[in-house]
Amino acid sequence: MQPGDTLTWEREFTRADVETFTAVVRDAGRHHIEPDAHGRLVVHGLFTASLATRIGGALDYLAREMRFAFKKPVYTGERIRCVVTLTALEVSRAGTRLTADIECLNESDEVVLEGSTTGTIRKPLEEVLTAPLPRLDEQ
Repeated sequence: MQPGDTLTWEREFTRADVETFTAVVRDAGRHHIEPDAHGRLVVHGLFTASLATRIGGALDYLAREMRFAFKKPVYTGERIRCVVTLTALEVSRAGTRLTADIECLNESDEVVLEGSTTGTIRKPLEEVLTAPLPRLDEQ
């Protein structure tokens, strides 16, 4: 893995997904529980951001900071693609400090979420730099 590498994960959010997330986090804003004129629910912003946490989990990454800007609503039935771009890898006391940019796009390639994160991979930098990128489709 090197700065500049990207990892991508995508999924479609279903109505059942949003209903479960609503029950867990207890964010029952009307737009999350009442369908729009097209029968869709608005996906919670932090649920959309969870696409990036899927990628972080594949790296065994502990986030210290995450920042998000929610650009457009995401609706059930849309396939959303999250691209995480590694911007820096540095030695830290706990392993390797990682900094990355996050971008989520809808099926029309419109940016729905932008963000960044810093945190730690609990492996030495030399090991991280020589490791292949994880295969997200195999986990």
